[in-house]
Parts: sequence; C-alpha cells; structure tokens
Amino acid sequence: MSPIHLASRGRFRRPTLIVFCLSCASLAAAEKNGAHLFILSGQSNMAGLRPAESFTPAVAKAFGHKDVTVVKDAQGGQPIRRWYKAWKPAQGTPPQATGDLYDRLMKKVRRASQGKVFQSVTFIWMQGERDARERHGTVYAASLLGLIGQLEKDLGRTDMNVVIGRLSDFDLTDTHYPHWTLVREAQQAVVKQHPRAALVLTDDLNDGLNRKGKTIKNDLHYSSTGYQVLGARFAERAIYLIDNANRSN
Repeated sequence: MSPIHLASRGRFRRPTLIVFCLSCASLAAAEKNGAHLFILSGQSNMAGLRPAESFTPAVAKAFGHKDVTVVKDAQGGQPIRRWYKAWKPAQGTPPQATGDLYDRLMKKVRRASQGKVFQSVTFIWMQGERDARERHGTVYAASLLGLIGQLEKDLGRTDMNVVIGRLSDFDLTDTHYPHWTLVREAQQAVVKQHPRAALVLTDDLNDGLNRKGKTIKNDLHYSSTGYQVLGARFAERAIYLIDNANRSN
C-alpha cells in the first residue's frame, strides 16, 4: 500500500508510517556504518609508518572507533615474493620458498578478525624498493595483482579495496635501483587495472628531518613528517574508496 493511501485513511496510520520509515533509515545507516578492516603491509616505508599517528585517527573519525580494525605487518628490505606465493621471475627458476611474510600477516589478520563481520576490507601496500633493486620490475605488476587476488581469495572477498603507495622520486635515473621507474610504472598500471584501487604519491615525503633528526633530500626513506602525511593520505584514499562503494550500492 502506498504512503498516499495510508495518509488518506486518517491520522492514526501516520505514526506507523513514520516508525516504519525511521526503522528503514536506521537499517540503512547500520549497513553503511558497518565494521571496516584495514590491512597494511610492505617493506621499510610501511614499517616506518605509525598508524596511530595519522592513519587510524582518520579512519576512526570517518567510521567510528568501534567499527575500525587496523592490522599492520611490515618488514624492511623484502621483495614481493615474500608475500606472493606464486611469484615467478622474468627468467630463471622460481624460488622454492615464497610467501612467508604473507603467512605472518594473515595470522595477525585472522586473530584481529575473530568474531567480526566486515562491511569492507581495504588492503594498503607500500613496497617495491627491493624488487627495483633486484631488477624484477618487468614482473612487478603481475606479482602485485597476483598478491591482491591471493588475499581476496583467502578472505573470501570479491570487493576488496586496494591503496598502493607509489615509489618516491629517490632514483628516477635508475642509477642505484635499476628498475626503480619500472616499478613505479607497474604500480600505476595496477591501479588502472583494478576496479577498486587508488594510488598515493610519495615524491614529497622524503625531504626534511628524519626521525633521527638528520636532514634528508630525495632519500630512500621518508622524513618524520613524511610518514605522518603518508598515513593521512592512505586514510584519505581508503575512505574515498569505501564511500564510493557505498554510493554505488
């Protein structure tokens, strides 16, 4: 029965209609404001990120402290094959052991997820320096897409959001890390290929004072302020992807 018909029957039916509408609004709000899981991983520049400084406060402000679960596990100087279990080089024999850091990450994720149902899962990735150094840039895009698919399969998701921190301007001439620009390009390509991905730029984060008080310029690692800005940018992109998905549903 339409609202017009209900109203035409008299004022005693209007409270029922109002209560019904309020109930629908409450359910819609509950669905939109459900729990959200954020998985942060990668090598040294992710290891240097302190989520409590800028990332967690931002996502908690957007979605509520009780509805936000943040899991971070990172280790400096590591190639993507320590996360992606089916990694293969462009040439040569694939390594026998891969994915050990992924297994460590997933233990944390499962422990933090016990008893929770998440409306959204967002994977935040800051890595690639080691692969650039070892000249694996030609397989980096396929490796990262494979890692994303591996995580989606293990979590049982087909709607996972992905935020990728692009390598900085540390070695744009490929002098010290021969595939630096290749990995940067691969990261951008992954964002274009994945339907729910966003890129975070970092070229301005590696100047200033590092956490030891040393002045740095175009450094491999970021300044103290740079890590805070990185966390805020990760949060901003993650919030955008989640809100965009909510608007599409």
